[in-house]
Order: sequence, then C-alpha cells, then structure tokens
Amino acid sequence: MSKEELIEMRGKVAEVLPDSRCRVILENGHELIAYTGGKMKKHRIRIIAGDDVSLELSPYDLNKGRIMFRHLPPRTGGAPRPAYRPARR
Repeated sequence: MSKEELIEMRGKVAEVLPDSRCRVILENGHELIAYTGGKMKKHRIRIIAGDDVSLELSPYDLNKGRIMFRHLPPRTGGAPRPAYRPARR
C-alpha cells in the first residue's frame, strides 16, 4: 500500500462542529470527525446536519477524515415551469 492510497467511504453528517468540522457516521456505523476539503472551502459549499457526504480516510488514522463531496437529495415534483410567452411589442 503506497502512502497516497486513501480509503473512500460514504456517511451522514450527524452534527456540525466549529472550525468547518463535522461529526460523521459512516454507513458501517463507525463515527468520526471530518473536516471539509479545500475545494469545498474555496467554493463555499455549506454542509448541514443530515447531509450525505463522501469522505477520504487515511489508512493510518481511521478516526479523522476529509469530506470531499456533498450528495444532494433527489428533486421531487414541485411547481411546473411557466409557459413560454413571446414578448409584447
């Protein structure tokens, strides 16, 4: 195993902590503290409790992780789009 190999997991954010950290519960039930990745900070992607996220874990320390992606819930119906109307002149 090389030094750069990371373990990718999915989990659910249980609690948002200060300093852009979150308490995450993985699919297998393991709980850990994760921080947001650099691109997420750069583009100001917010994470709230209950979000599904993808994490990267180091094989050396399985109690810390880095959140790399926030999975959005599927969209439901909602209001229909307004009909197209040409502009009046």
